[in-house]
Amino acid sequence: MKYARLSNLFTSQGIKCAEGLPLAGYTSFRIGGAAELVVFPKNADEAVFVLNEIRSERYIVLGNGSNVLIDDNGFDGVVIILSEMREFEVSGDSLTLTSEAGFPLTKLASSAAKLSLTGLEFAYGIPGTVGGGVFMNAGAYGGEMSNVVVSSRWFDTDTGEIGAYTGGEHEFAYRHSAYMEGNRIILSVDCHLQHGDKAEIEAKMNDYMSRRRDKQPLDLPSAGSVFKRGDGFITAQLIEAAGLKGRSVGGAEVSEKHAGFIVNRSGATSCDVLDLIDIVKETIFEKFGKTIECEVRYIPRS
Repeated sequence: MKYARLSNLFTSQGIKCAEGLPLAGYTSFRIGGAAELVVFPKNADEAVFVLNEIRSERYIVLGNGSNVLIDDNGFDGVVIILSEMREFEVSGDSLTLTSEAGFPLTKLASSAAKLSLTGLEFAYGIPGTVGGGVFMNAGAYGGEMSNVVVSSRWFDTDTGEIGAYTGGEHEFAYRHSAYMEGNRIILSVDCHLQHGDKAEIEAKMNDYMSRRRDKQPLDLPSAGSVFKRGDGFITAQLIEAAGLKGRSVGGAEVSEKHAGFIVNRSGATSCDVLDLIDIVKETIFEKFGKTIECEVRYIPRS
């Protein structure tokens, strides 16, 4: 096998890995072929060891796989899945939560609520990890990660350096962070919150979750919102106005419930999703003269 040496090395260090593992089960779209090697570090030390070893290889890093589309033919390289990196602690000031990159965003929000800390309510129900949330500056209901993240620790696969971003070094913008440029992999994140009323915090989270259930197709596999918000317009509204709800290619469908979602109705392939994305983009440009941008990352085989 192509990565037998690495597989044997990681196994000897007690790091879980598998060759030829299908990726569909590790993405929220439930789409994706097999990777040459998949590695599951349990903590930051294991992650750094793995990342050091694969620096010269082709690789991708995933959390919950909630904002990606993996090619049906798989990935010709190493996939590092950080979803088992779930260490979490509260710092001395009782206002800062430190979590490893694989900690689920929803669990972070509920952990904050139990401590009567406010600021993360918006993240309740987002199906991603803390690392993924910082990478794309995830947000909802008027909140986003940039409002609470004060620092993050990273490993640079170009230089082998471990370092941290603080404050403005994150270069947060709408669905953007400094991590989208270069090869720095998020290891852990510090979120600074404020004291609040526990009942009010929980009520807000429950309200947000209720809205998600009412408006989003949570019963079907998807990658969440497929397109970014437009400049001066709401993309999902244009998609609906164009009559594209229910439009399908193969097993992929523009959700009948929320036009901003493409769902895996039944056995959708990556080609189905990509073709449907193209149809939506072309239709919106033809009907409204607007160019819309996809926020789901497509990962080709090679």
